[in-house]
Amino acid sequence: MSSSPFSFTVNARSGRARAGVFRTPHGDVDTPAFMAVGTGATVKSLDPLELRAMGAQMILANAYHLHLRPGEDVIREMGGIHRFMAWDGPMLTDSGGFQVFSLEGLRTVTEDGVTFQSHIDGSTRAFTPESVMALERAIGADVIMQFDHVIPGQSEHADALDASERSLRWLERCAREKRRLEETDQLPAVAQSLFPIVQGGAHADLRRAAARAIRSMGEWDGIAIGGLSVGEPKPAMYEMLDVMSDALPLDRPRYLMGVGFPEDLVEGARRGVDLFDCVAPTRMGRTGTAFTSEGRLNVRNARFRASALPLDPHCDCTTCTRFSRAYIRHLFVSDESLGMRLLSLHNVHFLLSLMRDMRSAIASGALDAWSERWLDRYHTRPLPTP
Repeated sequence: MSSSPFSFTVNARSGRARAGVFRTPHGDVDTPAFMAVGTGATVKSLDPLELRAMGAQMILANAYHLHLRPGEDVIREMGGIHRFMAWDGPMLTDSGGFQVFSLEGLRTVTEDGVTFQSHIDGSTRAFTPESVMALERAIGADVIMQFDHVIPGQSEHADALDASERSLRWLERCAREKRRLEETDQLPAVAQSLFPIVQGGAHADLRRAAARAIRSMGEWDGIAIGGLSVGEPKPAMYEMLDVMSDALPLDRPRYLMGVGFPEDLVEGARRGVDLFDCVAPTRMGRTGTAFTSEGRLNVRNARFRASALPLDPHCDCTTCTRFSRAYIRHLFVSDESLGMRLLSLHNVHFLLSLMRDMRSAIASGALDAWSERWLDRYHTRPLPTP
C-alpha cells in the first residue's frame, strides 16, 4: 500500500460516520462524497466547469455504455477519459455489471462471463472479467470496478449465494488480468485502483462471508457494496449497511453503488459509507422533479404557475438564485430543454451541498442529531407556498 498513489485518511468520526480524504492521482476527494454520474462521458446537460463550480470532486462513467459508444479504442486514442470529456478530476468507471444483468432476456450467464445483445443495435457482445479489465484500462479512470454478478434485491438465499460466489471468482480473475495488463501494456502507464464489490443480496450471512473473502484476497484501496437499491425495501438496504459497517475494514473507503436519494445519503453516511453515486439527480431533473430541503417538488404542478419562489429558498445554486418556480414550470410545459438543464444543475448541487453539510456535522461530532433534524424536515415539513 505504501507505493500506491491511492490512500484514505479519516479525519473525524461521529458514531459510525467518518469524514476523511480519499487521495487519487487526479486529486483528493473529501468524504463522504456524492459522485455525479456521467454514464456516457457526460453528466447529462452539465458542463464539467459547472460541476467544478458547484463543488464536484469525483464523477463516474459507465464501461458498458462507453464500450457501445464511442468504443474504448476511440477513448484511448483520444488520450483517455479525462482528456476525452475535459474533466481533470478523479474518475471512476462502473464495470457494466448492473447494465448487463438488467438486460433480462437479452443475455446469457456462464462461468466464463456474460453474452448479451446491445440495446442500441442488437449486436451480440460478450463481457468476461478479463475483457472488462482491458475495457476499463483503455478508458483510463482512476478507480475501476470488478465485473460482478448482480441480481434483484429480493432474490432467494440460494440465488444470492450463487451470484456472490461467482462475483468472488470473477474478482480473482479481474485482479489477475489487471496485473497482467499492467506488466505487458506498452502504452504510458495508467495508475488505476481496482475496487472489489461485496454482493449477497439482503442476506446478512452472505454479506459477511463475501466481505471476509474479499479481505482475505489482498489489500484493496477501497471496497464497494453492490446489489442494493435494486428492488429490496429500504429497511433491508439499511440493515445490510449496518452489517457492512462491522464487516469492512475501517481504514478503507466504502462505496455504496447506485444509491443517491437524499435520505439514503444521510442514512448511508450514518452507517459509515464514504462514497455514493446515482443517476437520480439528473434523471429526475429531466422529468421535472427537484430535490429540496423540505421534500421533493414536481415543478409541473399547476400551483406553481405563478409562483415567484425559487425551487428551494435555502439553496444557493445558480438555478435557485436566478429563476422562479413559475419560469421553470413554463420551460417544462413548453418543452424547452433549458428546464431540464436547470433542474439537473439544481439537483446535483443539492446533493453536493448535502454532503458538505454532513461532513461539517461529522467534524463537529454531531451527525446523528443533525441527521435526525434534517430527515424530520425533509419528510414532514410542507413546502412553502407562493
